[in-house]
Amino acid sequence: MISVLGTVWALLLGILLIMLGNGMQFTLIGLRGDLEGFSTAALAVITSGYYIGFLSGARVTPVLIRRVGHVRVFAALGSFMSAGLIALPLATEIWAWTLLRLIIGFCMSGVYVSAESWLNHAATNDTRGKVLSAYMFAQTLGVIGAQWLLTLGDAATSGLFIVASILVSLSFGPILLSVSPTPAVKVTRAMSLRELFGHAPLSTVGTFLLGSIYATQSGMGAVFGTQIGLSTPQIALFVAMLFAGALFLQFPIGWLSDIMDRRKLILGAAALGAAACVFGLTTEGRSAPLLIAAFLAGGVTTPLYSLFLAYANDDLPADDMPAASGGLVFVFGIGAIGGPLLAGWAMQLFGPQGFWVLLAVTFGGIVLYALYRMTQRPPLQVKDTDSYLNVLPTTSLVAIEAATSWAVEHAEGEQDDKIPG
Repeated sequence: MISVLGTVWALLLGILLIMLGNGMQFTLIGLRGDLEGFSTAALAVITSGYYIGFLSGARVTPVLIRRVGHVRVFAALGSFMSAGLIALPLATEIWAWTLLRLIIGFCMSGVYVSAESWLNHAATNDTRGKVLSAYMFAQTLGVIGAQWLLTLGDAATSGLFIVASILVSLSFGPILLSVSPTPAVKVTRAMSLRELFGHAPLSTVGTFLLGSIYATQSGMGAVFGTQIGLSTPQIALFVAMLFAGALFLQFPIGWLSDIMDRRKLILGAAALGAAACVFGLTTEGRSAPLLIAAFLAGGVTTPLYSLFLAYANDDLPADDMPAASGGLVFVFGIGAIGGPLLAGWAMQLFGPQGFWVLLAVTFGGIVLYALYRMTQRPPLQVKDTDSYLNVLPTTSLVAIEAATSWAVEHAEGEQDDKIPG
């Protein structure tokens, strides 16, 4: 593993720095927005703006890369993102923040496409699984570390926004000085939603609902914390726990995914998420129970995304997998745009606890639909499924296609090893 990381450490360091900066701004929006007197509905719109930009960037960036190359696209988008972060405290208006967040989301999506193209180019068939796992770990670690950085400053000043901008700017160094131009990225055209639903109804519906859950957790978690009166360190810890749970739960869920019916695992993980959210409703702001609820609810979200991708690909020929993955990325993005808007409405209707109400209902929707789908077709044999690899919802289609290829190759290799020579 050390030898593998030695070839991509600079890329991983750059991604870590970017995620530190990007992770800070997600929580800062809630903290500073509350200080500026923004309503929950306004913060929901601002949060959705990021995902509108992110979804747009996933479509446009490959075209830009084919025209001018990875290096120029990465440097340009990274610069725009850094400028957007530092501009947030200078224009504290709802319309300005929505526009800036849209730009930041667009740029972040393009940064992912560029970085993941380099990462995939640097990996071999033998190392791709380890490289992708290290990349996902660096991303998650960056988001968690960003929450600690928030405790070192005051959201009422420009200092933390400047730090986030600096971190993004610093990320250019290790990445741009260590990579060489790679072939233009080729992202497969997404499968139509009608065809996608016909092939993988559970993954399509589940991914849409999960997009709403993820965006609500990452974008409205800090808003919830401010509304129940948590301090900045407590809010930072709460948001960190939403992501920390995935670091621990992905391993048992990944192991179970390769030995049992994935529909049952999807149902169980979603049920755990719903139960955690119901538990969150009963915490009454108490610190320890609140953190447990965040750990479990956030902890099953990322593994569920990987499960939906894996389950969709289990029943598809290899040639259709990239198109199906592209369709699921689009479906997730649509759900992510709508999630914060629904959360804003729920929090206005039920108060801060609307955060947990919406998450519980959405997790429950996944449970009910998984139950229904289990009555519609028999389970696949475990030996006929592909291997599981943890994939973050924030990754681009480049990493997802690479992970899918690895999962297929790894599963075929395991089958070959079981065949007597």
